[in-house]
Amino acid sequence: MTFSEQERIYTVIMRSGTSKGIYLNENDLPQDQELRDKVILSLFGSPDPRQIDGLGGAEPLTSKLALVAPSNRPDADIDYTFGQVEINKPVIHYSGLCGNISAGVAPYAIEEGLVKAVEPVTSVRVYSTNNGQIFVTEVPVKNGKPQVLGDYALDGVPGTGAKINIDMSTTSGTVKGLLLPTRNVRDKIDVAGFGEIEISLIDVVNPCIFVRAADLGLRGDESPAEFNKNAQTIVVLENIRAKVAEEILGFKGWSQAEVRDPNPFIAFVSPAKSYINHLTKEEVAADDVDILSRVLFLGGMHQTHPGSISCVVGAAAVIPGTIANEASGFKEMAKTVRIGHPGGIIEVEAAVEKGEKEAYQLTRAVYSRTVRRLMDGYAYVPQTIFALE
Repeated sequence: MTFSEQERIYTVIMRSGTSKGIYLNENDLPQDQELRDKVILSLFGSPDPRQIDGLGGAEPLTSKLALVAPSNRPDADIDYTFGQVEINKPVIHYSGLCGNISAGVAPYAIEEGLVKAVEPVTSVRVYSTNNGQIFVTEVPVKNGKPQVLGDYALDGVPGTGAKINIDMSTTSGTVKGLLLPTRNVRDKIDVAGFGEIEISLIDVVNPCIFVRAADLGLRGDESPAEFNKNAQTIVVLENIRAKVAEEILGFKGWSQAEVRDPNPFIAFVSPAKSYINHLTKEEVAADDVDILSRVLFLGGMHQTHPGSISCVVGAAAVIPGTIANEASGFKEMAKTVRIGHPGGIIEVEAAVEKGEKEAYQLTRAVYSRTVRRLMDGYAYVPQTIFALE
């Protein structure tokens, strides 16, 4: 009998939207969550700035996790847990949801036999353990497998692929059960080191705070490289997040935490204008977008735009009176919203209508992604990792 110094775990790496993640069957991992997270951190190579001893890409957009399992719920096909794996610290954030990685969960489940393939489109009901809600993904299928090739182009991803639609219309009110957590389309708050500022707080998939770029002394079309030099503004945005997290959303001790959770997100928005796509160096014309949005993500500007927050931007743009609605200039409460982000454009079909329990209710929030399986096989974890201290 031979003794192996490493355990192997079946692993799939997928490029999903503009992110890349490790997809694991939750049943292949230890049931104890502390031990499970130790194993996951080892798989990623965290903590280490290069993640050199693991599969992580040493960059927030490539240090993401999807845990998938069959669901026992009658209204869902699979359960899904998203994790944002810290690079420099032994921490995995489970509170939020990534729209990019979420797009790959249904294709993964079909290919792994967790969901029966139905041609030409398989609708998969995904229960998100992160926010306790269900979203629906429509996956084009051919010969019993998710299609990969297609003509849908996604800014921030080379080439084209098969178009996957993700409907997040049932994911509003993840924290307090309200699309508008304060019940207002705008609020004013006092921010340490800055003073009073007007915000809009919208909760779809994840809660997101909206501020005007101009109120921060920004143009709204900044690139990540340009913005990330502005340490003072980043501090102001983090202080806004802290204020909203603790005093409005009720996240106790949030600002004192050693590693701040990505939730709530914050975006600064502005009216449409032309700008340079920092990935392709090509100009994005003002007529091709309806609103500009830049998102703070783990201490810097997101290189493109989170799929989840795209849904929030879309919803906010069609809710009369919000800061995003002001920037978009929309009069209609149902639109295909073209969001201009640092790496191009993303479209979201968004619609709200007058509500009964609150002023507005979300009726549509659909975005599209392409997904490609890059690798499957076994990742190896040292036996010593499996010992709980």
